[in-house]
Amino acid sequence: MRKVLFVGLSQAALVAALVLVAGPATPARAQENPFDTLIDVRMGERVFRAQCGRCHGRDARGNDETGAPDLTTGQFARASTDAGMFSVIRDGIENTAMIGISPRASDQTVWQIVSYINSLNLDPGDYDLPGDAARGEQVYAGADCSSCHMIGGEGGRTGPDLSTVGSRLDPDELASSLTDPDAEVAPRWWTVRVNRADGSTVEGLRMNEDTFTVRIMDSDENLWSFMKSDARSLERIKTSTMPAAENLTGSEVDDLVAYLFSLRRES
Repeated sequence: MRKVLFVGLSQAALVAALVLVAGPATPARAQENPFDTLIDVRMGERVFRAQCGRCHGRDARGNDETGAPDLTTGQFARASTDAGMFSVIRDGIENTAMIGISPRASDQTVWQIVSYINSLNLDPGDYDLPGDAARGEQVYAGADCSSCHMIGGEGGRTGPDLSTVGSRLDPDELASSLTDPDAEVAPRWWTVRVNRADGSTVEGLRMNEDTFTVRIMDSDENLWSFMKSDARSLERIKTSTMPAAENLTGSEVDDLVAYLFSLRRES
């Protein structure tokens, strides 16, 4: 250890010298998550799927081949707090396959991943929802939602499968998807209109698309495949095919949200 002698220094000069020798202090890590909004959850999900999903699975349910644990249970062997989870994500776990996130990732990004993982084990009991799930199931049936959506293997395929939608979206997001379905439409649910060389038009949901081909499913659930070079034109419609819930009362929307939030992944 290098010895440093301070001879004949004033008290102020001595303190300054000690600071210079010790070097700058390392910023303390926050103990509570400052990034826990819905936007943070969504950003955390994107980073998780890109960087953590390779081991833990894109749905965070773990991977037997890599030994990565299921992160949707809310029970973690190495962390019992958000701060502990932050440390595991940032630094990794020594002598295990769990490595820390890239040093280039900001603390904000790490906290957003924590927020996303926390969102995976939301419990309906954690929310004081104004609606009633039993009545919401009746609203779902009366509004003929099953003509497009599937729950438990029953229903249509022209809309997202809702079997575990309560594990993916919180009540606010569910309400927004009902009242403003165009707010955020994933490319998988865009509509593609193909104008063929003979003048006819085929329109349907965008199932697959690459540089040369496009595959769509029409409203009768028929699949169509086209070479783009053979089409006169191709148009992508990026709005939702689902109508806003304008015919439902506020209480019916609340009931439907409660029902959809109760549809969760089995533990």
